This record gives sequence, C-alpha cells and structure tokens, in this order.
Amino acid sequence: MADDKRIDDATGTRFVGHEWDGIEELDTPMPRWWLWTFYATIVFAIGYCIAYPAWPLIDRATAGVLGWSSTGELDREMSAEAARRAPVLAELARTPIDQLPGNPRLMGIAVEGGRAAFKVNCVQCHGSGAAGSPGYPNLNDDDWLWGGDIATIEQTIRHGIRQPGDDATRMSQMPAFGRDGILDRNQIDDVVSHVRRISGQEKPSASAQRGAALFEANCAVCHGASGEGSRAVGAPRLNDAIWLYGGDRDSIADSVRNAHYGIMPAWAGRLDGVTIKMLAAYVHSLGGGEANPTPAAEIAPTSAPAATVPATARK
Repeated sequence: MADDKRIDDATGTRFVGHEWDGIEELDTPMPRWWLWTFYATIVFAIGYCIAYPAWPLIDRATAGVLGWSSTGELDREMSAEAARRAPVLAELARTPIDQLPGNPRLMGIAVEGGRAAFKVNCVQCHGSGAAGSPGYPNLNDDDWLWGGDIATIEQTIRHGIRQPGDDATRMSQMPAFGRDGILDRNQIDDVVSHVRRISGQEKPSASAQRGAALFEANCAVCHGASGEGSRAVGAPRLNDAIWLYGGDRDSIADSVRNAHYGIMPAWAGRLDGVTIKMLAAYVHSLGGGEANPTPAAEIAPTSAPAATVPATARK
C-alpha cells in the first residue's frame, strides 16, 4: 500500500501501483474538456431516448414523446409522392392502351414509368438492356411470336405465357419430334439442314432437300411453307437470323428433338393495371414495337434471310 502513495517526481502524479515489465501506471486525471463532453453525451442520450423511438419491445419500440419515426417519415413522403402522381396515373388508367402512342406526353410518362418497373421485375430474365439471353427473348428486335403492337405486348405481359388457370395466356406447343419418336435421328438432321438453309446459314444440299419434304409434312402447318412463322399459333419465324435457343446445328436439333416450353409469369396478379400498361409502353419503345396489329394471315412469307437482324431472340 505504501507504493500506492508514491508520487512521480516529473509530473507530481500518484502511482496506482501497477507495473508491467518495469513500466508503472500513473493515476493521471481525465482532461476537463473530455469529462464535460462525456457528461454531455450522457445527457443527450437520455434526452434522445425520451424524445425518439429508442428501446425495442416485443412487438414494437418505445414511441418517444415527439411521435417521430423514420418509418412514419417515409410513409409521409410516400403518401405525398402518391398524391403528386395520382392525376397522371388516373389519366393513364383512363386512356386505352392502343391510344397511348397518339399522346406523346402521356406516352413519355408511361415509358419512363415502365423503364423503372422493368428494372425491378423484368431484368432478371430479359437483361438490363432487354437484350435477352438463351431462352429469354430479346425485346429490342422486331421478331414477335404474337405481334409487337402495344396492345398485344400488354396482353402478353398481363396474361403471361403458358400460365395454368389463365384462359387468356399465350399458349403454343411444339411436338418433341425426337423424344416422342415422330422423327428418327437422320430425319431430324435433315430437317435441321433445311432450317439452316432457309435461314441462310447453309448452302443447298441433299440433306436439306430431304429435310424440305419432312418440313412440309411436319412443320409447315405452324411455321409456314417458307418458315415465315405464324402469330396465330405463336410459331416462330425460321427464315431469319433471330434465335431464342441458338441457331447452330446442335441447338436447332435439340429444339426439334425435345421442343422448348418457356414460361413467362402472368403479371396481372402481381402488378396493377397501370404498371402493366407502362411496361407495355416501355417495351414497345425499345425499337421493335409495331404501330398496328398485323393479322397472322397478312404476314408476308419471306424466303431470304434477314441478314441484318441481330442474331439473338425469339425462336
């Protein structure tokens, strides 16, 4: 205890009696400014706990005497924004979808709203630039299974593709010619040769000639005699350079052999009608949107490949 009362000659401060490898500790008092700052933080913390939500309870937190919360502030801001947007959303709701392109102001608003909704709901499959990927359509080109006018796009978004229980959903079904034993391996190879010939990827050959007869007997009823496709049944065009699952021999052979049944959600039960309308406006604005519906019977057959069309998308 005697050591505890020793005073350091250099500083005049008492030793506390602790020693580590010859180093002793002095009982140096805290600076006054530090102590007062510390006391102020204690007072501030007590005041904050009284004024604002601070202590968690089982199913809530203490409310605070001021009644303020970040959640409440967010709700007020969201309510103010909703009130600001309400008139234009009501106008969008009243405007028939096919009349939207004729109103540049409203169409511009819809496109921007659809752009935001697309980033939240659609980029996971179609990509941030809507360019798609194998199995997911490119929405920038002008190859459409069911049509690319704004009303048709809205119909597809609203009811989806191959959605059980939705009578208005887009539905098409291609036979699995190999898996179901309709065509053998050699016949499938010949059909692939024909498809690659009419899409401009291969030169005429004996295999392609045999495949043309098989195509006429098994495929032309949906895809058309020249491979021009049919929007009536959602059959893709085969005589251009746009492919959903790939246009190389192996990819086409796999499509013929096993078929593909892609699924798109029906957004009617997930998004409100105005948001769906805005999404349709945005997709229509990407570059491949069509001005008016084109009946399937009016689609002109094309025997030459569309060499300038991007080689990614619908089939």
